[in-house]
Amino acid sequence: MADNNKKDKKNAGGSKIWSWFYIALFIAFGYMMFKDDGESLTDKATYTQFKEYVSKGYVNNLVVYSNMNTMEMYIKPDSAMYVFGDRAAKLNPLARPMLSVGVGSMDSFQEFIDQAEQDGTFTGSVEYRKKSRTGMELLISVLPFLLLIGLWIFMSRKMSGGGAGGPGGVFSVGKSKARVYEKGKPDRVTFKDVAGQAEAKAEVQEIVEFLKNPKKYTDLGGKIPKGALLVGPPGTGKTLLAKAVAGEADVPFFSLSGSDFVEMFVGVGASRVRDLFHQAKEKSPCIIFIDEIDAVGRARGKNPSMGGNDERENTLNQLLTEMDGFGTNSGVIILAATNRVDILDKALLRAGRFDRQIHLDLPDLNERKEVFGVHLKPLKLDKDVDRDFLARQTPGFSGADIANVCNEAALIAARHDKKKVGKDDFLAAVDRIIGGLEKKTKVLTAKEKETIALHEAGHATLSWFLEYANPLVKVTIVPRGRALGAAWYLPEERQITTKEQMLDEMCATLGGRAAEELFTGHISSGAMNDLERVTRQSYGMIAYLGMSESLPNLCYYSSTDEYAFQKPYSEKTAELIDSDVKALIASQYERAKTLLLEHQEGHHRLAQLLMEREVIFAEDVEQIFGKRQWASRSDEILDDDNKENREAETESNADGDTGSSTLTQSEAPTFN
Repeated sequence: MADNNKKDKKNAGGSKIWSWFYIALFIAFGYMMFKDDGESLTDKATYTQFKEYVSKGYVNNLVVYSNMNTMEMYIKPDSAMYVFGDRAAKLNPLARPMLSVGVGSMDSFQEFIDQAEQDGTFTGSVEYRKKSRTGMELLISVLPFLLLIGLWIFMSRKMSGGGAGGPGGVFSVGKSKARVYEKGKPDRVTFKDVAGQAEAKAEVQEIVEFLKNPKKYTDLGGKIPKGALLVGPPGTGKTLLAKAVAGEADVPFFSLSGSDFVEMFVGVGASRVRDLFHQAKEKSPCIIFIDEIDAVGRARGKNPSMGGNDERENTLNQLLTEMDGFGTNSGVIILAATNRVDILDKALLRAGRFDRQIHLDLPDLNERKEVFGVHLKPLKLDKDVDRDFLARQTPGFSGADIANVCNEAALIAARHDKKKVGKDDFLAAVDRIIGGLEKKTKVLTAKEKETIALHEAGHATLSWFLEYANPLVKVTIVPRGRALGAAWYLPEERQITTKEQMLDEMCATLGGRAAEELFTGHISSGAMNDLERVTRQSYGMIAYLGMSESLPNLCYYSSTDEYAFQKPYSEKTAELIDSDVKALIASQYERAKTLLLEHQEGHHRLAQLLMEREVIFAEDVEQIFGKRQWASRSDEILDDDNKENREAETESNADGDTGSSTLTQSEAPTFN
């Protein structure tokens, strides 16, 4: 680090020297061009004026430069006022006023002078010389070239320092832009810094063993894998795990993004790939990590621009060649990360290139506890903060989301001038991240407030009486973000989802619109997001999951057809899908209205309580409707937590001013 700082200071000093040099050059040039010492009087004149001044007897003598076809005409001091006007009044008595004149033909000039001497109008001398270029004239002629050279040096230095790839400036544009982390650093990342992801760490542990002791495998005839692809949703720690592999193996680590290969110049991407692997071979054993490899690894022939031989494909071709080009046991292992593995080129995923795919999923309950343990270490915590409690309140959160929760909680505590971060701060942070900022200044009319309360009470009522609906945590009509109200749930973490579970969730989602229609006599825009979720879920059930009676066991989704230009079914089938979706949604909507009418009295009491308090919890709903019939493990956990704090949430159904929004951290799992 110190060496880099010294180099930066040296480069900065060199740039300043060049800048001062250019400034001094322009100042000197301007001074020489425009200076006036006050002791000489010079100007230019035409050949016609020259003949006039000679005829009037103003000329003292002439100096003719025959090789330049110019002459210097010196004016008599007592005649200067007739030539220069008022400027002659300031003339130094010893100065020689002079006019520069261009001569078209030396023969004509000589005839004119001879005639003037005969007439007596010119009595001075004529001196013929050969003129050499002065420093000023030489500078004027060379200055454009000097400026071009200076501009070229300046641009090359700017490109050298601005990302063209090193000290070579424009000539290093094809060099690799990878950041190199050398081995032996005391602050290197190891597996201890990666919380959760036990299965993924077990997979990459074998790569570490390959790098530490390759002879153990090669003696048995085994081949060291060339690459591993880290696949998972954003924020699951793919980059961190790759750094941990390099830290555990204690080998050089080349880190770059797939977009670093992209440049406006043709052939630069392929050149950077070649340079990257050349550097890696020199430092083997080492690891190359390419983040977001889908930027260059997209399947060939599927470019939206219809280009058959674009720069990205050339870069990918070079990458494929390099991964197959170096020796099998050279000690260079490539790690890459993406969350769009379905669009990668199949040649990139074949055995011999990326030999294995390592999946990093969203952390489960126990893994979230470990992640919280890592991110809570630097915080000053109150005694009431419980990792288990926080992990239960954040299902579907990625490692990056949990880090954001911890940071937001610290900011909230500091905003309230607290000395330590407490449980309330973490719960407020989860509210802030999922639901948005609380809008305390948003003014609602009494009618709007009643409509929102009825809507949210409809969601809460149905979720209480539907077996597979997510357990309720709290309901609020306090505006937050774009939402005017929200119902917060604690969803169970499922690996598969049944049709009955989906139908119950759909019915609970339609509860808000159904309550508006039943109890206010009109419908509003508050259910827009509810309808969007229900429609998307219905099409998914029928077109993708084969849960339709008319189209059973059929899936019209293909992850490989990224740029599909036509539907994989006929127009008749499309009409059938549309009709099934309409029927499915209509049946669940009628089911929601039936349930609300059955529990109309409890719904009204719930809405009234919500208007009075603005925030109610699951225990308040239990006092109205009684204990929930379908108690699950999540309900039992929730009961304990409510008694302690009365605030918890992970998923929200929120009614925005342009539509009701359900804010969740993860989609319901689907079959692969």
